[in-house]
Amino acid sequence: MIGEILGDVRGQDAGRLRYEVQQLLGKKAGRRTLLARDLQTQELVVIKLLSFGGDFEWDSLKLFEREAETLKSLSHPLIPQYLDYFEVNLSNIKGFALVQTYIPAKTLEQYLQSGRTFTEAEVKQIAKALLEILIYLHGLYPPVIHRDIKPSNILLGERSGNSVGEVYLIDFGSVQTVLGAETGTRTVVGTYGYMPLEQFGDRAVAASDLYSLGATLIYLMTGSHPADLPQKDFRIQFEQAANLSPSFSHWLKWMIEPSLERRFSSAAVAIAALEKPQPTNLPTLVVGKPDGSKIQLTKNGDSLEIIVPPAGFDPSIVFTGLFAIVWNSFILFWTIGALSAPFPVNIPFAMFSIPFWGAGFMMLYKFFFHFFGRICLRLNPKQISLSWELFSGKFYRYRASPRQSINKLVYIPKHFTKDSEGTRIAVPAQLDIWVGVKKYQLGGSGGAIKSEAELEWLAQELSDWLRMDITK
Repeated sequence: MIGEILGDVRGQDAGRLRYEVQQLLGKKAGRRTLLARDLQTQELVVIKLLSFGGDFEWDSLKLFEREAETLKSLSHPLIPQYLDYFEVNLSNIKGFALVQTYIPAKTLEQYLQSGRTFTEAEVKQIAKALLEILIYLHGLYPPVIHRDIKPSNILLGERSGNSVGEVYLIDFGSVQTVLGAETGTRTVVGTYGYMPLEQFGDRAVAASDLYSLGATLIYLMTGSHPADLPQKDFRIQFEQAANLSPSFSHWLKWMIEPSLERRFSSAAVAIAALEKPQPTNLPTLVVGKPDGSKIQLTKNGDSLEIIVPPAGFDPSIVFTGLFAIVWNSFILFWTIGALSAPFPVNIPFAMFSIPFWGAGFMMLYKFFFHFFGRICLRLNPKQISLSWELFSGKFYRYRASPRQSINKLVYIPKHFTKDSEGTRIAVPAQLDIWVGVKKYQLGGSGGAIKSEAELEWLAQELSDWLRMDITK
C-alpha cells in the first residue's frame, strides 16, 4: 500500500484524496498500522486500518469503533489525538480507517529488542509517568480502562538531562469503558503475560491496568517476558532475575498481586506508595494458612481479628498441674497454721504467705489457660489490642493503642545462636507489631504461637491488611 492515497478532503477541496501512505508500521490479522502524510497539512499521521476479509469478526469492528469514540473524547498530551475516521472502499481493500497524530518515538519493546537496558531509577520514572496517565484515564466518566498495557504500546522519547524521556501510552484498540461493559459489549482482550486473572474472566477494572503496568516494568528490569518467568500461586517470581532495591521489589509485588483485594486499588494509591517507599527486608513467606492450624483469622476492610485457641493437652502441662496442687496445698497448710497462732503474732506470718499464694494462683491460671484460655489480637480503624482471655476474664499486657501509631511489623525466622559458654541454641521464630515503643508479640519465647509456618502466614496476612512492609 506504499504510495496509496486514502480518505477524502472535506470542504472547499472535497473529492480529493488526503492521506498518502509512507510506511507500514505494523500488521496483524485484519489490521494494519500505517504511517502517512496528510497532504492538506503536510504533517505525518498514523492510520489504523481495519479491513474486511476472511478472518473479519464483528467484535473487531466494535472494538475499532470504541477506540475511535474513546480517542475523540480524550485530551492528554501523552496520548495520541484523534484526527479523522472514514470508510475505505478501494478495489484491493475495504474497511474503516482511524487517523491519529504521529509521535516520533520508539516503543519500549523496540528499545529492549535493540539491547537497551533500564536502571531502577529510569523504570521508576516510566512507572510514575504511566501512572499519571492512568490517573487521568481512570478519573474520567465513565472510567477508561486500557486493558492492553505492554512494552509495544508505550512510546519513549529521547533522553533529556536526567529525564528518561517523555512517556506516551498508545493503542487503545482494547479499551473498555464501564458503561460499555454494563451494556453487554464486552470482549476478552489483552496480551498473555500482562493480563491479570480477572481479565481472563472478562471483568477488567481500573486495577487491572496496574497489573499490566507492573508486568511491563518487570519486563524492563529483567529483560524477560513475564510469561517466561517462573510463577508460584499465580505470582510472577521476578526477584531472582532482577537486581532491585527491597522497597521497589515489594512495590512491584503489590502491582502484580493476583488478588484484586490485595492489589493497589488505584493509580493514585500506587503512585503515592512509589514516591514514599518504606525500607524493607522481606523474607520469603508462605501465603496460605498451614494445614492443621487451629488459629482463627477474621478480616474485612475495617477490622482484623486473630484468635489463638487453647493449646490443649500437653504432657508438660501435667507436671505444672501437679506441682500447682502440691504448692497450693502446702501454702494452704502454712496459712492455716499461721492464722492459728495467737493474735497479733499470726498477722505477719499470714501476710508472709501472700507472695507464695500469688505464685500458686499463677500456676493454676497457666494450667487452666492451657485448656480453656485463648489469645486475641484485634485491630480496627481506631486501635490495636492484645488480650489473654480465660472464661469471662481478660488480661492485657498493654492497653489498646492507636492504630495509626503502628510503625513496624517485624518477623524473625527461626535461627541459631550461641550462649556465653559457646553452646549452640535454637531461637524460635518471632512476630512483633511495634506501636511506638510498645511491642505486641505473637511469636518467640514470650509469644503464644510456636509454629514457624503459622507465624509466616500471619506475618503476610498482617502485612497485606496493614499495607505495611515486613522488616527483619
